[in-house]
Amino acid sequence: MKEGVYSNPYRWVVLACFMLLAGINQLLWLNFVPLLGEIQKTYNISEMLATSLTLCFPLLYVFLAMPSGAMVDRRGYRLTLSLGAIIMTLGTIVRIYTGSFWALLVGQVLVAIAQPFILNGITKVAADWFEEHQRALATGLGTAGMFAGMAVGMAVTPALNEAYGLQITMIIFAGITGFISILFILLAKENPEGIQSRQEVQTYTAFSEMMQILRQPALLLVIIIAFLALGYFNGLTTWFEALLSENGVEALDAGIIGGVMILGGIVGSLILPAISDRLEKRKPVLILCGITGLILTFPLFLSSNLTVLYWSGGLLGFFFLPGYALLLAMSEELAGAERAGGAAGALMLAGNAGGVIVATIMGLMHSGESGWRPAEYLLVAILVSIFLLAFWTTESFRMKPAEASAGA
Repeated sequence: MKEGVYSNPYRWVVLACFMLLAGINQLLWLNFVPLLGEIQKTYNISEMLATSLTLCFPLLYVFLAMPSGAMVDRRGYRLTLSLGAIIMTLGTIVRIYTGSFWALLVGQVLVAIAQPFILNGITKVAADWFEEHQRALATGLGTAGMFAGMAVGMAVTPALNEAYGLQITMIIFAGITGFISILFILLAKENPEGIQSRQEVQTYTAFSEMMQILRQPALLLVIIIAFLALGYFNGLTTWFEALLSENGVEALDAGIIGGVMILGGIVGSLILPAISDRLEKRKPVLILCGITGLILTFPLFLSSNLTVLYWSGGLLGFFFLPGYALLLAMSEELAGAERAGGAAGALMLAGNAGGVIVATIMGLMHSGESGWRPAEYLLVAILVSIFLLAFWTTESFRMKPAEASAGA
């Protein structure tokens, strides 16, 4: 692809459209988390049924990750993401009927179905519009948009619900979602120079893409690390309040610390991937994410000092969460731009599966006698594994997919 194509300023418009679309999707995923107690009381349902409003997302992602990733590669990300945007908007419209819990759940399921069709396009957008020296930064900006959506969903929803009620809150979110979806459909476009690479993979299926990925040891290792890393993060955030309460931290303080961690992740996703691009290295920065994640997790489990917890939470987000952008960038570089969607789909499939498995195991490990300590040991063991496996990864910057297939 010509250098002039990569310097086209319109690439920032396309990336901004993706950031908004991914951000609103993440907001819709987590907007019910602060309201779970109220949802239980309002609809007289169990805690498990109430949490299905959020748990349906990783569960559906596992089934839809590869088909949606293959569609990104075969049909292009504009069509795939536009389809996801339409489904997501329909889901938000269904959620406006708050007279029934089941209407909320059906709406959330539609938003969850849309999620992989939207998020799997992140590496394809970066590879299509940005030169290699900017791709980790572009991916980092995309993930920063996702983290920002998560933070806004957690912080803004309770305030809107208290001020206007649940139905008006759902109407507001539906309006914002519809506006962003229309904005993406009208403004986002694919790089004309990328048409040839899309034609090369039009006959690929989700199964053939998965088999191609499994033949690349270097890419498979990145996916395994994603399974562990997102398993750690989802397990930590799922039981965050309970873990910190072991040391006497109040629920309100735990929520603030969690918010600081997400904000740290947003800032880190803007900085560390850019440093990786400047160094032209992925592996050393990934190792840094692993070791700092391990070190900064200990204060969360051992300290009751709020100042220490705020700093450790913020720094954990800053150093560990950008590893997600690096893993996505590495998946694109190892798989090649033409299979970037399938590689991102496989990585996110593994990550969501890891999140469900680790969070479930942590819940089973909790007991009245030992509390959450065994679950904390599990998270530490996962972080040690991530740190060690990072040393085995292949430096992917400027690496050709053929070299990755050979296990270079």
